[in-house]
Amino acid sequence: MTAPFHEILNHAWQSTLVAAAAGLLALVLRRDSARARYGLWLAASLKFLVPFSLLVSVGNHVGGRKVGAIPTPAFAAIEQISEPFAPAVPPLSASAAPAGRTEALLRGIWCCGCLVVLAIGLRRWWRVRTVVRSARPLIIPGITGVRSSPAFLEPGVFGIFRQVLLLPDGIKERLTPAQFDAILAHEWCHVRRRDNLAAALHMAVEALFWFHPLVWWIGARLVDERERACDEQVLERGNLPAVYAQGILEVCRLYLEPRSPCVARVTGSNLKKRIEAIMRQPIGYPLSAGKKLLLTSVGIAAVGAPFAIGLWTAPASPAATAASTRPIFEVATVKPGDANDPQFGLMSRNGRFTATNATLEQLVGVAYDVRNNQISGGPKWLVSDKYSIDAESNHTTAGLTRGPQMQMMLRSLLADRFRLRVHRETKHEAVYELVAAKGGSKLTERVAGGPAERRLRFGPGELTGAAVPMLLLADQLSRLLGRSVVDKTALAGSYDFTLRWIPRPDEFTPLGRPEPTPPEDSSGPSIFTALEEQLGLKLQPSNGLVEILVVDRAERPLGS
Repeated sequence: MTAPFHEILNHAWQSTLVAAAAGLLALVLRRDSARARYGLWLAASLKFLVPFSLLVSVGNHVGGRKVGAIPTPAFAAIEQISEPFAPAVPPLSASAAPAGRTEALLRGIWCCGCLVVLAIGLRRWWRVRTVVRSARPLIIPGITGVRSSPAFLEPGVFGIFRQVLLLPDGIKERLTPAQFDAILAHEWCHVRRRDNLAAALHMAVEALFWFHPLVWWIGARLVDERERACDEQVLERGNLPAVYAQGILEVCRLYLEPRSPCVARVTGSNLKKRIEAIMRQPIGYPLSAGKKLLLTSVGIAAVGAPFAIGLWTAPASPAATAASTRPIFEVATVKPGDANDPQFGLMSRNGRFTATNATLEQLVGVAYDVRNNQISGGPKWLVSDKYSIDAESNHTTAGLTRGPQMQMMLRSLLADRFRLRVHRETKHEAVYELVAAKGGSKLTERVAGGPAERRLRFGPGELTGAAVPMLLLADQLSRLLGRSVVDKTALAGSYDFTLRWIPRPDEFTPLGRPEPTPPEDSSGPSIFTALEEQLGLKLQPSNGLVEILVVDRAERPLGS
């Protein structure tokens, strides 16, 4: 499961919990006003359009302006409950391509479902719009925006921002004055309440989450409570229940019902239950002070809880966050490098890190252990501006440029001085597969070798390894070729080898910089030929999922 689907599943799961809570509250309010239950179901519907992660992000943004505390286990537990589906980054192996195809298939099915639901809704809307454009204005004292049409077979309200009350021709003559006034009062309630706007929003929810049965069930509840809420207001205005109920039944006898969610109409919902409720006046009790307090508290908790989590878990300033969670360089200077000097260097030893004429792209590659071709986004100066860094820490590194401890300190330094923000993604792109050549491997296996004896040395046109596993060789070839290399050799041991070739002018070194000039002797083998002839290995082009580091933000350090 890739990150986008992980987020969609968590959002659907959270919205389902909110809908379940709305259902319980609606059960508590079953004898109260239908307007309260309608508000509950509308909130449950709109929750599908507002993920909790958005509210958490807002809290992070607000809380990030000041130093915050480290999240407590209680909030960590809340986050785990709200996100039961954990993201999984697909490995760069044979299973990566099928996983990518599965994701593409799911995306295609979802898009097709959205398009079908939207097409059905738009078709219904267009049919009613055609009727509205051909309708004639009808003058009714005290009411504007009324039209009459022989094509429209039932009273209803069309439009969202410019609402039109549509009446079938001759309805005023077929109903008694009291019945006609009650029907008009019902439709005018839809106009004042902007019910068509709420219906349009729920149609958007149905299009996006067409696969979720609960969304369609909520839609039915919205129609039921919407019509009952209008019935309540009609009766509150002094219309007699018997007259009102007879008017609804007369409309049903005389006119057919158009099946369109684009129109709020008088005969919507379960007609039998509505008539029974109308005749049982009063059909809903006003909310008590205790129930109003309950609904207010639940609403504040639903919005405030994720916002509070965002505030609580908001990172402090980059330096403070780094200091509280990982080792940092106690002293560091960052100066502009020499743009005319093609040479650069990186060194880390005994708690000290130095970089000379290094671009931010190269520094990011070292800090996050990625190749240059795996870095995406960021400003243009990421690959052009050069910097020299001298940083010291009380922590002692392993003397390796890519030691994990040094990488964490360098990430903190880049976040503090360059305001660097990154995230990881996966995407399909061209790769090489490292496989055994036709004659088989020519590598010498180190039977007793281990990590302590492992050595990998690089020079222009030469790569020497001692006790090196194939995964490490594939990674080194990836850095040299500027393209991901996936190990498909099925060789599980550690091997000694020496590989010599003639570098290309654009060939990369382990740290990502191209060779300045090719050697004078250009008649030797390329790295592809040398691999096959000297090591019995072969690089064959393929496609696969590759992890990409996306630079979201980077700023030049002050004074540079």
